[in-house]
Amino acid sequence: MDISPEAAKRLDTTDELAAFRDRFVPITDASVVAYLDGNSLGRPLRATAERLQSLVAEEWGARLIRSWEERWLTLPGEIGDELGRVALGAAPGQTIVADSTSVCLYKTLRAAVALRPGRDEIVTDTANFPTDRFLVESVAAELGREVRWIETDPLTGVRAEDVAAVTGPRTAAVVLSHVDYRSAAITDLAAVTRLVQERGGLVVWDLCHSVGVLPVELDAAGADFAVGCTYKFLNAGPGAPAFLYVNARHHETFGQPITGWMGAADTFAMAPRYVPAPGIRRALSGTPPVLGMVGVQEGAALLAEAGIDRVRAKAVALGRWVLALADAWLVPLGFAVASPRDDDRRGGHVTLRHPDAERLARVLIDNGVLIDFRRPDGIRIGLSPLTTGFAEVRQAMARVRELAG
Repeated sequence: MDISPEAAKRLDTTDELAAFRDRFVPITDASVVAYLDGNSLGRPLRATAERLQSLVAEEWGARLIRSWEERWLTLPGEIGDELGRVALGAAPGQTIVADSTSVCLYKTLRAAVALRPGRDEIVTDTANFPTDRFLVESVAAELGREVRWIETDPLTGVRAEDVAAVTGPRTAAVVLSHVDYRSAAITDLAAVTRLVQERGGLVVWDLCHSVGVLPVELDAAGADFAVGCTYKFLNAGPGAPAFLYVNARHHETFGQPITGWMGAADTFAMAPRYVPAPGIRRALSGTPPVLGMVGVQEGAALLAEAGIDRVRAKAVALGRWVLALADAWLVPLGFAVASPRDDDRRGGHVTLRHPDAERLARVLIDNGVLIDFRRPDGIRIGLSPLTTGFAEVRQAMARVRELAG
């Protein structure tokens, strides 16, 4: 593969999504060579900054508390439906914006286990994101269930045969990440969902590293539950609220453990006891975080305009570009590729291993190449398609070669 400066220029020139880079707030720090950490925190949209100013001045400043009835109370469901349409392959009424990913995961896992009484095992994998593993153990302890672990290699991700080996008549719920947070390995969501359901269990999917960067088809796969954050590829902002999905077939029977007034059938009845709202709204607990939801709404709108298929195509192309540069420049210096080389199995980042990765990561960040270090020896190159250019990546990889040589 041609990795010359001219090749980078050609790739940027023919990039259908290149113009979207101007929709983001410019990076004003002149020391930044490349921002390759959008898979941890996406860059801010100009539209989000403008909306926040407008909200403070008008919806909050002028309309005051009247905005709750006029606009704000319906935002969790409205934005959830838009996320479902543009990013999740979910029909309306199944996705809602609420809380953090951790809280949403707790809610959906508790709901899934409750729907399978008499089954005493919860399954997850040893390479799953720490929050997912911690919560599985916490819920298991809380409910007197056992945890079954899938021993997996982050490079390959969780395979259907791995799930088959540990699930059976005792399996209540399986908690898995769609895309591995270290290697970007993609798990076959549809195949695993089908396998677990055939054995009588339910699946809770963590979509944090897939939503907004690759197509997710929850309804088509018959998924049960899913959760995900919005501050990565959706660019909603630090601490922006998460979302949760509950398939419509579970709406009449699922319950969640953090029952609050926003999830009640009549929010303002101030009733003596809790009666859950119909449908997905019962997944709500407390007051919606209106300021944070603005970023989610703008991120979803931008993704709708760009199109998830075009975003995915560019993510694949950026991944190939990083692999070519790494093979030519960095593998001879002791680096190894720790992400799948198969485009169909790789998400929106590429991880490189190096024995001295922790020190190198700090050196790179100090020298303007903003990446992630992931223990024990991974340097994660985040490739957010709407904000990342090919020449930018080449310049960053050249800096890595220079500093590691």
